[in-house]
Amino acid sequence: MMEIRHGFELIDDTYIEELQTQAQLYRHVKTGAELLSMLNDDENKVFGITFRTPPRDSAGLPHILEHSVLCGSRKFPVKEPFVEILKGSLQTFLNAFTYPDKTCYPVASQNVQDFYNLIDVYLDAVFYPNITPFIFQQEGWHYELEEKDRPLTYKGVVFNEMKGAYSSPDRLIMEYSQQSLFPDNAYHFDSGGHPEKIPSLTYRQFKEFHRTYYHPTNARIYFYGDDDPDERLRLTNEYIKDFDILSVESTVTLQQSFPESRRFEYPFATGETSQEQARGMITVNWLLPETVHPDINMALTILNYILLGMSGSPLRKALIDSGWGEGLTGGGLESDLRQMFFSIGLKGFDISKVDACEELIINTLARLVDEGIAVDTITAALNTIEFQLRENNTGNYPRGLVLMLRALTTWLYDGDPLILLNYEPHLNTIKARLQKDPSYFETLITRYFLANPHRTTVLMKPDPDLGRQIEDAEKQRLDEIKVSLDATELQKTVDDTRRLNVMQTTPDTPEALATIPMLKLADLDRKNKTIPLAVLEREDVRVLYHDLFTNGIVYADVGFALDTMPDRYIPYIPLLGRLMTQMGTAKDDYVRLSQKISSKTGGIRHTTYTSLIKDSRNATTWLFLRGKAMQDKTEDLLSIMNDIILTTELDNRKRFRQIVLEEKARREQRVVPSGHQIVNLRLRAHFDGAGWADEQMNGISYLFFLRDLARRIDTDWPSVLDDLRTIVNTLVNRNTMICNVTVDEKRWNMIDPLLNPFLKAFPETVPEPAAWPLPVAGSYEGMTIPAQVNYVGKGADIYRLGYRFHGSAMVIIRYLRTAWLWDRIRVQGGAYGAFCLFNHLSGVLTFLSYRDPNLVRTIETFDETARYLKNIDLSPAELTKGIIGAIGDMDAYMLPDAKGYTSMLRYLNGNSDAARQQMRDEILSTTIDDFRAFAGAVEAAKKEGIIKILGYENAIKDAIETHGLPLEVFEVL
Repeated sequence: MMEIRHGFELIDDTYIEELQTQAQLYRHVKTGAELLSMLNDDENKVFGITFRTPPRDSAGLPHILEHSVLCGSRKFPVKEPFVEILKGSLQTFLNAFTYPDKTCYPVASQNVQDFYNLIDVYLDAVFYPNITPFIFQQEGWHYELEEKDRPLTYKGVVFNEMKGAYSSPDRLIMEYSQQSLFPDNAYHFDSGGHPEKIPSLTYRQFKEFHRTYYHPTNARIYFYGDDDPDERLRLTNEYIKDFDILSVESTVTLQQSFPESRRFEYPFATGETSQEQARGMITVNWLLPETVHPDINMALTILNYILLGMSGSPLRKALIDSGWGEGLTGGGLESDLRQMFFSIGLKGFDISKVDACEELIINTLARLVDEGIAVDTITAALNTIEFQLRENNTGNYPRGLVLMLRALTTWLYDGDPLILLNYEPHLNTIKARLQKDPSYFETLITRYFLANPHRTTVLMKPDPDLGRQIEDAEKQRLDEIKVSLDATELQKTVDDTRRLNVMQTTPDTPEALATIPMLKLADLDRKNKTIPLAVLEREDVRVLYHDLFTNGIVYADVGFALDTMPDRYIPYIPLLGRLMTQMGTAKDDYVRLSQKISSKTGGIRHTTYTSLIKDSRNATTWLFLRGKAMQDKTEDLLSIMNDIILTTELDNRKRFRQIVLEEKARREQRVVPSGHQIVNLRLRAHFDGAGWADEQMNGISYLFFLRDLARRIDTDWPSVLDDLRTIVNTLVNRNTMICNVTVDEKRWNMIDPLLNPFLKAFPETVPEPAAWPLPVAGSYEGMTIPAQVNYVGKGADIYRLGYRFHGSAMVIIRYLRTAWLWDRIRVQGGAYGAFCLFNHLSGVLTFLSYRDPNLVRTIETFDETARYLKNIDLSPAELTKGIIGAIGDMDAYMLPDAKGYTSMLRYLNGNSDAARQQMRDEILSTTIDDFRAFAGAVEAAKKEGIIKILGYENAIKDAIETHGLPLEVFEVL
């Protein structure tokens, strides 16, 4: 007889050697809910609950519900439990995701009590939410009418989020490509919501969707980490034991194959004076098999890397070499849905070349079948995919979360959740098939691409009038709706607007807030966790070594200081990082180089770093090459890094032009989705050399530089080449280098002898510091983009205005972000996000909004912050939340490579362990008086701060003409 534990029966118990994890799959007897329990020694514990939520239209119901269930529940009757736990948790991850067919609610924490608190709040939220009509209006959409004689508008957090999403052409072409392949099932709709469709959603549909799909029978529940496995079952059973099994029809039906290919065209908005008006976007797309077949899934993942993963990959190279576009779009293999698909094409595309582009893609695939794929390319792809799986490096995401998403790839569609986690057998199967049949991957190309009629082509054409048309159509629609309302209906709309505002502005009662589970200050470590650091010297180069367990992988960073670089060359630096891995060397052309990097290492990438040095106005600015390899391949890694640093083949105008155009296209793609970051860079550029350099290498200035550089390549290549050579000769210097290695001591002792010959190869000259421009008073700027939302920022250097740093500032800044700004700008204002950021090394304080329907109103909120702080009256519990949240930020979970890199950055910017401990002590001792005292610094920022706005033209014009905002206006896109 099967043992029942806390209502669950065990249906599978497997040890996954590759993950050092015991995986136990349970089924809840009463409800049919499935629970995957992953047991290992990872202290970064993860919980997630996922519901299958296929949309029926593009009104965004799954997305709006994802937001709404986190706005109060049966057990936690506060307005936003999500925000309350965000304020005072040690969480390492806290969010929710809406996918085309599922909605996920994951949390993570290293503290077990905090972990249980998070689970408690999330389970109550999904099963017992207070999803009132007002919550639906706030998070989804509503008519906003403050007075009868004012214009009627739409408001809602998701409504404005999706306005921002639909302002990004790159996001649009991904959406259109998916929809083109799936005309007959749920994947044809946008689960996030189309701005024109969202106002068709009713509250009744909203409630019914929750009742139907947010049920244990339709749930996949997941645990990962080192917590008590029995407690996992007990906690979950407490929430679902009162439910009965329910027949939930949530299966995503299979899309039937097309008998022949299809083509679709769509417009997208561009700026009126954009130089790229004639340039469009194109993808060619194929529907592939179901994702639940693990061998096919693995094989197509490897094939995707063969075709696109390296700079010299054959399909990538063919598209770039065509010269018909500026960079790739489409993303390649999509394997998260029930049926996989493949999508590839070009952005910045010459729209007259549609037929030719289709033919190029198909002919390139046919040529690979006829001539065979290069053995070195296949070897490189196999090595890279295997390295990625073994390393399991998930960056800022908890490892357990990424594994949950991988399990859902099969689990959601009633397959085995472990089949893709246990990757070794499938990798070995592919290797065996390849050994038996060297043309294995060519056969896959024939079967799934060349002989597959289910193919679509999606073309997006630029339309400089589209943005205005969308704005005018919305205004006309609202005007017609308002005219159709009689006096009683008008007054009801006004009353509803006011009632919603009252609900939003009425604070939660102390009794309601007390229901939110939270840690105590006594639960916090008083001491910071430190990272091992040894400062050494090899061949006159500083070498930093971090003794950390890395599972046999060597992480090596090589840095070049930029302070000897004349200011006019600074914008070239990110490009130089790309050139070193993508231009080729004296030994290898770029195709062979990309194969070598992928076959011998885990990858080499570049990044830039800029910061002020603690207690100084001096900047530390760097270009880093970051490499990794298995320990026995360290010599190969260092040899390749020597080659790319010392012998990069710069004199290849065609290849350099390709890289510049691709870089330009990537930066243009970033503007709308990352508008708040663009504004933040623009603000910080005015206050110190580090901020200036960062904006030159990553901001609007860099984008404008790339556009001009693309012109210069064609008109004055000799001067460009001369610049590149001068930069390399200035930059590569043993006297201004640093080397950073992260690995355990045993392997370090084997690697250390390799460093001397590696470093000795670099030239050694006397460095001459360059003079960069001094910070200048910043102007107010209005930067126009073809979007229906704004990104608003205001900033100041409060050190120059008299503030002296105290660790309490980190508590205060975080509290402003999660309380005052969240309530005023997101909840009441309808923006998707609001931020308050403070760099304690530079003293720069910035306020920012994200996907914001407002502009002047947001600036007014920024300026009211000082008054808010002067009059703030925090309860002891609220103050404790703020302190805990700030400590959680300090104790952010990091994987070994991130620890080693972070330790190096702290060494370079002077943020010592002693200084960080002092900051922690000051955070822990924060009082309400510190909040009120900080109001003075914020008041000074209000008076002296500068404003930058990235947004749509009419909003910026209105701010100038109606509100007198002195903005210098220029077009970005």
